[in-house]
Order: sequence, then structure tokens, then C-alpha cells
Amino acid sequence: MANAKKKVNKNSNRKLLLHGKKEKRIKIAVYFILRLFVIISLIIQCIHGNWNNVFLCVVTLLLFTLPDFVSNRFNIALPTTLEILTYLFIYSAAILGEIQNFYGLFHHWDTMLHTLNGFLSAAIGFSLVDILNNNENLHITMTPSFVALVAFCFSMTIGVMWEFAEFSVDKYFVKDMQKDSFVESITTVKLSSDQNNKKVISPIEKTIISTDREEITINGGYLDIGLIDTMKDLFVNFIGAVIFSILGYLYIKNREGYRLIEIFVPKLKSKV
Repeated sequence: MANAKKKVNKNSNRKLLLHGKKEKRIKIAVYFILRLFVIISLIIQCIHGNWNNVFLCVVTLLLFTLPDFVSNRFNIALPTTLEILTYLFIYSAAILGEIQNFYGLFHHWDTMLHTLNGFLSAAIGFSLVDILNNNENLHITMTPSFVALVAFCFSMTIGVMWEFAEFSVDKYFVKDMQKDSFVESITTVKLSSDQNNKKVISPIEKTIISTDREEITINGGYLDIGLIDTMKDLFVNFIGAVIFSILGYLYIKNREGYRLIEIFVPKLKSKV
């Protein structure tokens, strides 16, 4: 009986080892394929003299090293799924989004990435607290509700900091990361006669932008320069954060029933 049980455990460990090796091969393949695509893009941008895009490619290559740096520096084991999603997220945002203009070609590309960012950031925030919860040297245990709240707040903070970065790049480097939107009506106090009662301007048929060099007529509304895009990004980040925070809460309450969450949650290497 003992021999049979030992044989079952041995087979189980062998399967886990083979599964781990397969996941590692997939991760390495994704990493090198994406890295190759970035290098090809870098060469093309150099040939065309697009130095802003060259810089973006270099930054992307540096960001690809971030998961390994975090893992080695802080002794944290990153799940393979989380690492692959991180690589895909970086590539999709920088290379596909900016250089290949997927933000312009696909209307919901930006929305998808910000939702994913909210989800993954919540997973990282969740793991930070969950690691402390499972640390035997700390005589403190945080409730599932508190851990979920920390995960949510961490994700929203990351989302806000990213919007700060977009605004700063647009303002100081004359870019357009905060995409413009057309607005057909506005409500304002500034344009009212006494600046006390609101004035509704609707429908807006056209907007005329005049400079000393040219005059541009925009038909179909007023050009909002980034506010709507920012609020939309924060809202979908909120949705991603809420989804993972709820799943994280359920995972702490029933770790066996929600083990799928572990593919997104980093752990201390000593605990793996």
C-alpha cells in the first residue's frame, strides 16, 4: 500500500515537472519571438530615420527584461501565464499600438489594453499582500476583504500614474498619447453671461481653430483633447481591477476552488 502511494506521488511529481518544463519552453519561445520582432522593427525604423520609434523599440527591449529582474532581485516566482501576458502587453502597447498605429486602426485596442492593465495590476497588488499574509515571520493576517481592497487600490494607482505619464509626454514632448474625441455638445459656466448659470451649447456643428499660419475647420463637433480618453481609460482600468479583486477575494476564501487565479499571482520562490 505504501509502495503504491509512493509510486502515485512519484508519477504526479513527474507530471508536474514535465508540465513546468513545457511552460518554460513556451515562455522562452514567446520571449524570443517578440524580441526578434522588436529588433526587426528597430532596424526598419533606423533605415527610415524614425528616431522616436527607434527609442520606443529600445525601451521595449528594456521592458522585456523587467520580469526577470523582478524575479531575481526580489526572489519572486512569476507564473508563466503572467510573464507571457506581460510580454504581450508590452509588445501590443508599444510596437503594435504606437509604431503600427493599432490605436488608430482598431477602435477598442486602447480599451482592451487598459482593461488588461487593470486586471494584471490588481493581481500584482494582491500578491504583495498575500505574500505577507503567508509569511510565518509576521504575526498579522489581513482579511480577504482588506486584501481585495489593497489589490483594487494598487491597480487604480498604477492606472492614474500611467495617465499622469501620458499627460506629461503630450505636454512636454508634443505627442498625442491622450487621444482626442469629438463632442457634439458641451455644458459650461465659463461662457454664460454671469458665469453662474450653466450654458448648454448643442448641437455643435463645427469648430474653427485659427492660428497665425492657418485656419482649421472641424465639422461634426468640438475637439476634446484627451479628457474623455483619460476618463475612459480609468473606467476600464476600474473594471479590470474590480474583476480581479473579486476573484482574489474568492481565492482567499476558497483556495482549492479558485486555484485558476494562481496563474496570475506571483509568489515567493521559497513558497513555490
